[in-house]
Amino acid sequence: MIRRHTKTVRLTHWAIAASILLLFFSGFGQMPLYKRYMLTEIAPWTGDYWLTLQLHYIGAIILMTAVAWHVLYHGLRKEYGLIPRSGDVRESYHIMKAMITGGQEPPADKYLAEQRLAYAFIAGSVGLLIVTGVVKVIKNMGINLNDSLLFWSTQLHNLGAVLLLLGFFAHLAAFLVPANRNLLPSMFHGKVDEEYVKHRHSIWYKRLRG
Repeated sequence: MIRRHTKTVRLTHWAIAASILLLFFSGFGQMPLYKRYMLTEIAPWTGDYWLTLQLHYIGAIILMTAVAWHVLYHGLRKEYGLIPRSGDVRESYHIMKAMITGGQEPPADKYLAEQRLAYAFIAGSVGLLIVTGVVKVIKNMGINLNDSLLFWSTQLHNLGAVLLLLGFFAHLAAFLVPANRNLLPSMFHGKVDEEYVKHRHSIWYKRLRG
């Protein structure tokens, strides 16, 4: 077995995942969807606007802390493997083509090209949510802001939520592909099978073996 993720990386990943789920749950509760679909009849507290708002703030604090730690941790260690590279779109096409046709995938590093693109998509969505969310919090504190700024912050916050939701489901759907399933256990114990790495992440494997 080869270690793919440290304990710190795994804890950060799950903190971000948990905070996003909490943000989705509390954000939808403020619409209010739960009353419309009668969830409040089962759990009345889900219809409490102020409670869901506090939960939203808690989720935001966890997310921002985890994201800040993620950037600091990998920045100090100079680990930039998930940053998109030139040619990733073309390489992702060849990877997906190989999956469908059963052909040979192009040699890959620690992270596949499609994983780097997915990371950029989710990171961009999270960044958009954080920036626009901060503006909305400032407004909720009673500080007067430009009406145009508030309008576009709200629209972009909603857009960021939709994009993140799509990215979240796409991230889960990726594990429906048999070739990707070997990576799922590594988010729990941090390791992947050596033969899998040798076969699918040959560039990374060669670097590991010197």
